[in-house]
Amino acid sequence: MTSRICISLALVIALTAATARAAEPPRVSTATDAAAAGLVEIRTLSPQIQLDIRYAGADNFTGAAVPGYQAAACYLLAPAAQALAQVEADLRRAGYGLRVYDCYRPVRAVQAFMAWVHDPREQSRKALQYPDLNKPQLLADGYIAERSGHSRGATVDLGLLDCRTGTCVVMDMGTDFDFFGVRAHTETPELTPAQRGNRQQLLQAMARRGFANYPQEWWHYTLQPEPDPGTAYDVPVQ
Repeated sequence: MTSRICISLALVIALTAATARAAEPPRVSTATDAAAAGLVEIRTLSPQIQLDIRYAGADNFTGAAVPGYQAAACYLLAPAAQALAQVEADLRRAGYGLRVYDCYRPVRAVQAFMAWVHDPREQSRKALQYPDLNKPQLLADGYIAERSGHSRGATVDLGLLDCRTGTCVVMDMGTDFDFFGVRAHTETPELTPAQRGNRQQLLQAMARRGFANYPQEWWHYTLQPEPDPGTAYDVPVQ
């Protein structure tokens, strides 16, 4: 119990520091490709990791492929990529794995999200992903923001796989990725014991390798300290 309290306190401190840094506008790098930006594709370090990059296709809250995503790939700055590969290796040894939904996010993609949230006509995914909220609430409640930690190359969205039978299956986390609402909050009471246990398993696996969770999204983790909190990137994912 004491160790869990210590981990939770460390995550709160890290998240508070990350939030303060995120409030400061980062400079946008002039790098024109992933290599120049120092971004590493996760599968070069962890070939088994499963990718389901939602913004490269139409299966996301906007209902369309998002600008900046030319491929279903996961890039992170090297320290974050190395730490994530360690999480995957830890889980695989126990019969589990990761399914990754988003990693580095170009600035242009964040701008596209802002254009979407200000367009009252586009509501195609409301019933699936924000049934209890309207678009202005998505901004006010912190689900969509003008700037994203993803653009700094150390934040990842992901869930758990159960691979113990040899075939990996998605574990029940209580909501789908990018569900906007209270049920997506990591510690929401609106969970079954199994769902709560799955979220805690993910939380602990990520914390062991230095990742802090964003409490409003069970899937959202940022490496602490961030490798380069003052820089955002806008190279395409390809």
